[in-house]
Amino acid sequence: MTSDTMDHQNSETESTSMFMSIVQEIFYSPMNLALVAIIAFLVYKIIKDRIEVPSAGSQRTPEPELPKLRRDFTVAELREYDGNQPDGRVLVAVNGNVFDVTKGKRFYGPGGPYASFAGRDASRNLATFSVTANDKDEYDDLSDLTAMEMDSVLEWEMQFKEKYTLVGKLLRKGEQPTNYEDEEEDTDKDCKPTDISSDSAAVAKSATVSSNSPTVDNDSMRKRNTTLPIEEVD
Repeated sequence: MTSDTMDHQNSETESTSMFMSIVQEIFYSPMNLALVAIIAFLVYKIIKDRIEVPSAGSQRTPEPELPKLRRDFTVAELREYDGNQPDGRVLVAVNGNVFDVTKGKRFYGPGGPYASFAGRDASRNLATFSVTANDKDEYDDLSDLTAMEMDSVLEWEMQFKEKYTLVGKLLRKGEQPTNYEDEEEDTDKDCKPTDISSDSAAVAKSATVSSNSPTVDNDSMRKRNTTLPIEEVD
């Protein structure tokens, strides 16, 4: 046997023994074994994410936009809008006002953490930090709440007004619903443009009066402005 052959065999033997020692070091050390498992899992995740194509069924389809709702509700009528009906609309009442919270369906809809509020007056729940469904069949006037609890209701009402659409009122027993169609017609009439010529004449007349009137002291004007109601100042 030549020296080259012997050197080659010795090199192979050393490589094999080194590999075996590494394997033994890994499998006999729990920490090293855990590191190898973590590395293998990360490599698997990287490869899977690169080759995996999302299926069409896994993509969440957006819910269709519901038509605007504007009306008042009795307690019994409100119960019908808990998200379990075909259109999935969710309404919640707070302090006598009814809000459409359908866009927050993952919170207030079926299976959500506040599903007990859906289709109900949630005022007492929000005041007392309770998620037990308010199953009262009559209007809850909240007259027994403390001042602190009522303040909490008012704060929640403001948040609902900022985030959700106001639908209407929650009706007391015997109270008649509002005809919101009449209100919308009145609003449209108020929004119609006025006669431009009459406005121009009024502006010209005002300018003429101002030019002929005596000069008014600035301090007096400031004093008058401070006595105006806040609404007028704004």
